[in-house]
Amino acid sequence: MNADSNILVNRVANSNLVTIDLEELYPAGELVPFDLKDYLFMGLILKEKDFREALKNHDWLQYAGKNLTVFCSADAIVPMWAYMLVATYAAPIANDVAQATPEQYLDAAFLKKIAALDLSEFAGKRLVIKGCSDKPVPASAYLEITRRLQPIARSIMFGEPCSTVPVYKKPIQGQIADE
Repeated sequence: MNADSNILVNRVANSNLVTIDLEELYPAGELVPFDLKDYLFMGLILKEKDFREALKNHDWLQYAGKNLTVFCSADAIVPMWAYMLVATYAAPIANDVAQATPEQYLDAAFLKKIAALDLSEFAGKRLVIKGCSDKPVPASAYLEITRRLQPIARSIMFGEPCSTVPVYKKPIQGQIADE
C-alpha cells in the first residue's frame, strides 16, 4: 500500500469553485414597517386633518438609519398623497423609505443590487450560489442571479461547496444542455 493513498485530499478546496453569497447583498439598516391601517378612521378611510396631525406628532427619529416600508394592510383605498406625506417626514431621517411591504422591499432591494453587479469576473467559472444564510434572501434573488449568470458561467450550483445541487451546466458546443 502506498503511503500517499492515506493522505486526505480536500477536493472542495482544489475544485476551483467560486461561491457567491447573496446574503452579502442584504440592505444595510433595520427594516421597519409603517402600516397605514393604524391611521384609518373606522378601519376604512383616511381623514386628511387627523392624519396630518398624527404624522406631526409621530416620533420620526425612531427611524434614523433604518429602512421604512410604508403600506396599508387593511382593505382600504389609500390616497396617493398619504404616502407622499409620510415621505416628507421620514425621508430626511430614515436610511430609505419605500411604498412596499417588508417582503416587497427586500425583493426590490436584492434585484436592484443584482442588476448593478459586474458579473464579468464570473465568466467561464464554476459557481456555487450559497444556500444557507442568517438573513432572509428572497427566491427572486436566486432566480435573478441565475438568469444573469447563465449566459456567462461554465456551471451554476446551489448550496455549499461540499454539498451542491446542480442547476446549470453550459453545454459543450453542439450538445443540448440536458444531455
